[in-house]
Amino acid sequence: MDENIHQVAIIGGGVCGTALFYMLAEYTDINDIILIEKYDGVAMVNSHGRNNSQTLHCGDIETNYTLEKACKVKAAAEMVVNYTATLDNRDRVIFKYPKMVLGVGENECRKLRQRFEVFRERFSSMQLLEKEQIAEIEPNVVMVNGKLRPEPCIALAVLDEYCAVNFNQLAQSFVVEAQKNDKNLNIAMNCHVEQIIEQDGLFHIHSQGSVIQARSVVVSAGGHSLLLAQQMGYGLEFSCLPVAGSFYFTPKSLNGKVYTVQNDKLPFAAVHGDPDVLIDGKTRFGPTALLIPYLERYNRKTFAEFLRVLRLDRGVLKVFWDLFKVSDIRNYIFKNFLFEIPGFRRWLFLKDVRKIVPSLSLKDIQFAKGFGGVRPQLIDKKNAQLMMGEAKINSGNGILFNMTPSPGASSCLENAELDMRTIVDYLGGVIAEQKLRQTLH
Repeated sequence: MDENIHQVAIIGGGVCGTALFYMLAEYTDINDIILIEKYDGVAMVNSHGRNNSQTLHCGDIETNYTLEKACKVKAAAEMVVNYTATLDNRDRVIFKYPKMVLGVGENECRKLRQRFEVFRERFSSMQLLEKEQIAEIEPNVVMVNGKLRPEPCIALAVLDEYCAVNFNQLAQSFVVEAQKNDKNLNIAMNCHVEQIIEQDGLFHIHSQGSVIQARSVVVSAGGHSLLLAQQMGYGLEFSCLPVAGSFYFTPKSLNGKVYTVQNDKLPFAAVHGDPDVLIDGKTRFGPTALLIPYLERYNRKTFAEFLRVLRLDRGVLKVFWDLFKVSDIRNYIFKNFLFEIPGFRRWLFLKDVRKIVPSLSLKDIQFAKGFGGVRPQLIDKKNAQLMMGEAKINSGNGILFNMTPSPGASSCLENAELDMRTIVDYLGGVIAEQKLRQTLH
């Protein structure tokens, strides 16, 4: 047993866990923090650039957001932008591209025109682009063989803002910036947490024969957060439904990010195209959405852990039944299973991606092998509902569990601030409020 008793232990070295590591080190009087990560580096799972869309969600081009939700998301994203302004290597972490949401057909065009009228005041940089204006920014979206595509098309666009992030680099920067503070900051890599035991006012974190002690704990480990919570008797009313996303590459066909209008009946992201920040000269399209029995994509060892958090019962089965009763969802899930069939999937995905770039051909589409992560979607078994958005369990006694940030890694600093305030309040610490406002808000 490590005799040192840490004030805070953070389990999970993804972008959310490292953001909290930075926040506690930079803006509080907490002096002893340990970050625990089961791999040999930070942000190796869902926060790695391979495993997400690399998008800084700002609420402007995500058509499933209300104005109220979009403004909240925008504020969270601005914290990331403000933070990166303090970095010497900002150009390796965050990127500017033009971005737009594309409407194709009369119905989608009408929806976007209505949305523009609602959003234009709060999102003053948003522009409404007609087909000819789209052609100036994203010619491949509306031009086919030198002519404008026949369908009605408009776009809501933001042309000069940060909108892409390498979240792996962002997580690494959080650690570097945290370590600039003169505090007892510890990082335990290759440390797989097996269980957490609360005893005598302390949390004992067991990992491969060793024990780490802490007065408070925050678990930010995706689906594994729910596993550790349920071992302690928390979150038993939840089940976990892992949804995996896959991607496809094409030669460079877009100058920036192009999203499509969200189907309100689907709880999954609509297909979009993005410049890949990891691979030059490629456009990445996706994601598809596949229900898989793993808590980590491509890691079959997490199958047994998935079964433990699934907690299959009548409440879970009712959610499955309700999902499959909706024809749009049923057809979408079935189609996404077909997306995983080699040979067939490229042809099937081509039909979807031509909504964005109509001139693409089958030879242009390449399955992005090894790319794609998992979103642990929670099921509220008590109310038999699929939970959309953020999932957090606060025990009230010094331990927090974060399962799914919303909207993903874009909210890492906002989520970290909430957890920081909870932990500081529990430990009786102090926050440097003025410094926090000046730097991040």
